[in-house]
Amino acid sequence: MEMIKPRENPCLIVVKLKRWERKECKPNSLPVLHKMHVKVGDTIKVISGRDKGKIGEISKIFKHNSTIVVKDINLKTKHMKSRGEDQPGQIIKIEAPIHSSNVMLYSKEKEVTSRVGHKVLDDGKKVRYLIKTGEILDSDENWKKLKEAAKEKTEVAAAAPAADTGAAS
Repeated sequence: MEMIKPRENPCLIVVKLKRWERKECKPNSLPVLHKMHVKVGDTIKVISGRDKGKIGEISKIFKHNSTIVVKDINLKTKHMKSRGEDQPGQIIKIEAPIHSSNVMLYSKEKEVTSRVGHKVLDDGKKVRYLIKTGEILDSDENWKKLKEAAKEKTEVAAAAPAADTGAAS
């Protein structure tokens, strides 16, 4: 007796059933963190996308998906629902992340974008530098500026709740 095989439905649509995607992992199940050419505090220029040509400073980095958040770039509108009578609904602008491949490092002095290079100085310190201009990015002065800015930011954040509690009483 001959067995009849049912035909495959040509209109069959394959649907992805999982709501999440498996992240790329190492053998020990830790997520792969991608090496990035930019760091927090770097000045960059957006080279593609809606904000092409804009210049800003990096405020956050997400290594697991190679995205960055830049101050005043890629602003998205978020509608906040009211939470009772004390907090009314509002519309706020938040900075959304963009992919690191869509930005290039920018030199404020020469006003030019450049790729990043790595070299070892005479004292044995490995630093990043802009290839076009030769400007060193990882200098001690830059680190001091970043540390001072972070310290001021934490002081302002610590002072803000104290001011709020004083106004409430």
